[in-house]
Amino acid sequence: MPALACFADASVAPPPGYAFSGESAPPTSEVFSSSGEPPSANTAVAFTAMPATWALAQSAALYRVDGWGAPYFTVNSSGNISIRPHGVGTLAHQEIDLLKVVRKVSEPKSSGGLGLQLPLIVRFPDVLKNRLESLQSAFNFAIQSHGYEAHYQGVYPVKCNQDRYVVEDIVEFGSGFRFGLEAGSKPELLLAMSCLCKGSPEAFLVCNGFKDAEYVSLALVARKLHLNTVIVLEQEEELDFVIDISQKLGVRPVIGVRAKLRTKHSGHFGSTSGEKGKFGLTTIQILRVVKKLKQYEMLDCLQLLHFHIGSQIPSTALLADGVGEAAQIYCELLRLGACVKVIDIGGGLGIDYDGSKSQDSDISVGYSLEEYASAVVQAVQLVCDRKGVKHPVLCSESGRAVVSHHSILLFEAVSASSYQSSPMSFNGLQDLVERLPNDVLADYRNLSAAAVHGEKDNCLLYAEQLKQRCVEQFKEGSLGIEQLAEVDGLCELVSKAIGVSDPVRTYHVNLSVFTSIPDFWGIGQLFPIIPIHRLDECPAVRGILSDLTCDSDGKIDKFIGGESSLPLHELEGNGCINGDGGSYYLGMFLGGAYEEALGGVHNLFGGPSVVRVSQRNGPHNFAVTHAAPGPSCSDLLRMMHFEPHLMFETLKHRAEELANNGNDDSNGCMALASGLARYFDNMPYLVAASSCSLTAAGGNGYYYCNNEKFVPNVDSVAVEDDQWSYCVA
Repeated sequence: MPALACFADASVAPPPGYAFSGESAPPTSEVFSSSGEPPSANTAVAFTAMPATWALAQSAALYRVDGWGAPYFTVNSSGNISIRPHGVGTLAHQEIDLLKVVRKVSEPKSSGGLGLQLPLIVRFPDVLKNRLESLQSAFNFAIQSHGYEAHYQGVYPVKCNQDRYVVEDIVEFGSGFRFGLEAGSKPELLLAMSCLCKGSPEAFLVCNGFKDAEYVSLALVARKLHLNTVIVLEQEEELDFVIDISQKLGVRPVIGVRAKLRTKHSGHFGSTSGEKGKFGLTTIQILRVVKKLKQYEMLDCLQLLHFHIGSQIPSTALLADGVGEAAQIYCELLRLGACVKVIDIGGGLGIDYDGSKSQDSDISVGYSLEEYASAVVQAVQLVCDRKGVKHPVLCSESGRAVVSHHSILLFEAVSASSYQSSPMSFNGLQDLVERLPNDVLADYRNLSAAAVHGEKDNCLLYAEQLKQRCVEQFKEGSLGIEQLAEVDGLCELVSKAIGVSDPVRTYHVNLSVFTSIPDFWGIGQLFPIIPIHRLDECPAVRGILSDLTCDSDGKIDKFIGGESSLPLHELEGNGCINGDGGSYYLGMFLGGAYEEALGGVHNLFGGPSVVRVSQRNGPHNFAVTHAAPGPSCSDLLRMMHFEPHLMFETLKHRAEELANNGNDDSNGCMALASGLARYFDNMPYLVAASSCSLTAAGGNGYYYCNNEKFVPNVDSVAVEDDQWSYCVA
């Protein structure tokens, strides 16, 4: 009976003296050489041939870095991702090596690092500043080029990322060109009011979203504080609140209306557009608003027209169509006696997540910043000139395009699954065959005969029959787990030899998809994910990413470019978090909008640690200007209304009871309780064994912990500035 140990390697090349049907060599009954050893293989699992050399440009092309990453991300000469903080204006010595940032942040304090745990969000305010300046410059250029007779001043919708430092940076960086904020809820309005006190007095504070009396009152208070506040009517009924409360407070409001346009964005993000959209007023409702304002002698208060086609507008043709329709409404409002001065075109300025520059994708756009601005300016100018009306001030709510690039999520692959079956010797195969039950043995004989005659399809058919028969035998208790494992290995070897086995591995990452990349889980949003180092090496395998959560949806198995797996490198060492090899870091890019605000705490995995990195003249060209650890176990437990201090006291009491009852050594119990204390202040993500809170001391069963006593972390956020204020690398 022929042995099948020639399948012990993933090589598709058959051994000498053996060939499948259709190949030149005739089949024989023996597949081993006289030594009984299977042939060697030199074929990589994921790629048919490993190139002798691998250029950095090949990695850049493989991961499309020059497409989605320009002008802020590039592959440097060390094979790492570099940040170009000033975009196209970045000088060579100003580039920031992302791997150096990770090492500086994650290394222990004793080694000069910050001792923060991954996952990690790294924010680059220089990139944020450049995005704002680029948006403003694009509109300034379009206005000047087309002779437009008004200016542009944008607002940032804080819902995209409400982080204090992000919002404060935008206000500071945009104050020179009157850049403002947009709020869609009462807490967002409060933070916008506070931040704009330090901004330009001309900056808009646009109040969107559904409103009650309290929301309207707060917006009018902002007006009394001399903030340039505009209350945008999302529902017709809101006008009654505005009229009544403004009269009571003695405040002359500035009012906007959000129009439901007929122009509809057909992509995923276009559900808010069209006549059936969630927000805004129909033409009938707009006319009633105008009539009521006229009755109350407040028509002069109507000064802004707002609309929103939808996020990620794919083409300038669709954009121009919508803007042109809105410009017609603007001209009609002027004709009816309103004092409209501003057209707020809403959001929709998209970014190219996959570098394809496609107009037919939800994750790409077919235009540049300059082309977007030009399309807006020309569309408004064309209508206004035709109607003979004054050009309005242009405003946009471009949040995604402003903040996406400046934030990078970094995480570590802690292990990888391996599907490499162990080689099976001739004697091992014979031993397996002799122990197979008779009915299973028949399936094996069929598989063997198919292999001898080079019948690939029949080999797969009989291998599957053999496996299923063995599973049935195992369920009945007539086959042991060792034999079942051997049969599984044999069938996998058959698949590999024929070339139909799945070469995709699963890389386990120290991350929660639900917390850090919720849009992937929720709506299938794709982001560029790539290794941030080792890009001077050819990736040897393909893999999907599996997170830490106990949920089958906690994985990333779709990637930009229509790929269902990602080219990855072999993990060094033994491929686990406690191994002796180097760490393998991955980065998710263009995720600065929405992900942090939308993330949940599934399995009580909280948000990542966060650092703010600015370009500086120094050895590594950067400085960490702010750092905050991610939520601790205590923080997350409090969110679920637990009291960590009381929980610890309960556990401590249990340890004392055991010691008093003589069930354990008293010193050991107290040391155990002391060790438990540290867990409450640690992040929930995986750590290396050397960082574990509880460590056995010798063979006496005792445990020790560096913390002498538990001090509850009442407010970790409040003390973070004292812990890490400024670190120059």
